[in-house]
Amino acid sequence: MTRFSLRTLRTKNSSAERVLLIEPVHGWVPLNLREMWAYRELLYFLIWRDIKVRYKQTLLGAAWAIIQPLFTMVIFSIFFGGLAKIPSDDIPYPIFSYTGLLPWTFFATALTNASRSLVRDANLLKRVYFPRLVIPLAGVVGALPDFFLAFLILLGMMVYYGLYPTAISLLWLFPLLLLGMLAALGIGLWLSALYVRYRDVGYIVPFLIQSWMYLTPVAYPSSLLDEPWRTLYGLNPMAGVVEGFRWALLHKGQAPGPMTAVSALTTILLLISGLYFFRRMEHIFADVV
Repeated sequence: MTRFSLRTLRTKNSSAERVLLIEPVHGWVPLNLREMWAYRELLYFLIWRDIKVRYKQTLLGAAWAIIQPLFTMVIFSIFFGGLAKIPSDDIPYPIFSYTGLLPWTFFATALTNASRSLVRDANLLKRVYFPRLVIPLAGVVGALPDFFLAFLILLGMMVYYGLYPTAISLLWLFPLLLLGMLAALGIGLWLSALYVRYRDVGYIVPFLIQSWMYLTPVAYPSSLLDEPWRTLYGLNPMAGVVEGFRWALLHKGQAPGPMTAVSALTTILLLISGLYFFRRMEHIFADVV
C-alpha cells in the first residue's frame, strides 16, 4: 500500500479554482503530531473504554490494581529481604520494595497495553482513518488509574512506618512519572508496530518485562554499584525512575543526577525513534493486521 500526501494547487486561469494533487510520499513520513489534537475526543474515548473493559466481569474489579504490587511486595520481602538479606538503604524492606514496584508495575502495564493495542483494535484500524498513534497512547495513559490506586496503599505504608516526604521532593514525582510514561510509549511504539507483522512479539513481551524487572533496581538498591557503573545503569530508562521515586518519597536512594539524566536521554531517543518507526510502518497496519 502506497502512502500519499495531498496538496492543493491554484490554477493560473482563476484564483478561485483549486486542484487537489495526490502524490506518493517518499522516505521517512513526517510525524504530524498536531493531528493528534484534532482527535483528542477519540483518545479520551479509547482511554475510558480501556479502563472500563479491563475489570469488566471480574470478581474483585479495580482491586487487582492493588493486589498485584502488594503480593509481589510480600514475596520480595520474604525471599529477597528475609532469606537473601538484600540491603535496602536502611529502609524497611517491605516499603523499599513497594516503592520500586509502584512505578515498575505502571511501566509494565502501560508497555503491555501499548504493545498489544494495534492487534487488539484490528477491526477499528480497518474501518476508518484516524492517527494510529492514538491507540498505543491510550494504552499507556489508561494505566494511570491503576498507578494512583496502588499509590494510596503506599501512602498508608508510609504513615505506618513514620516516613513523610517533603513537598519539594514530592514535586519530583510528576516528571519522574512522565519519564516512565514516555519510556513505555517509546518502547510500546516499537513493539506494537512489530506485533502487527510478527506475532512472536506477543510471546516476547511478557518475557522481556519479567527479565527487565530484575535488571531494574526494584528488589535491590543501585547503591550496590560503584561509579561509573551506577551512571551507566541509567541506560535502563526505568533505573532513574525507580531510584528517583525512592529518593522523593523516602529520602533514600539515588537523587536525580547523572543516572537520571542518562535515563532521560535514553527515553528521549527511544521515543523519537519509536515515533518515526511507527509512522513509517503505519501504512501497512490495516492490510497486515
